[in-house]
Amino acid sequence: MGLKNPPRGDRLRLAADMPKKTRDRGWVIALNLAFWALAAWLLYPLVNLDRIDMSNVRTYLYRSALGLTLLIIFFGKTLFDLIYPWVYSKKLPRLNAALLTLYTAALGGGIIFMIIRMAALAMKNRSGGFLY
Repeated sequence: MGLKNPPRGDRLRLAADMPKKTRDRGWVIALNLAFWALAAWLLYPLVNLDRIDMSNVRTYLYRSALGLTLLIIFFGKTLFDLIYPWVYSKKLPRLNAALLTLYTAALGGGIIFMIIRMAALAMKNRSGGFLY
């Protein structure tokens, strides 16, 4: 019984001995990517405002509000990941902190951009032009 190809029972025992963080990492990454794909699909009409059919504006606004909610949840999770280690005096690697800060800034900018686009969509008049 080597470690290269252990029998099924040994594999389960080895998996049980693995830390939970390592064991669940694949599912967490897949779930995050799925939520990002869902948010992108929900917010896609806001990126292409010129191609929107004005008869479905209410549907696009609800869809965009759901996508924006997902972005706000991602923003809060990222802020928590950034601030939590400092609250309990744990050292956060500088590169990790810098990348989380950039990611938070990009998410914040994306949220503001999407809110502006939602407002533009809501203010779009019936003749097809923008009010401003």
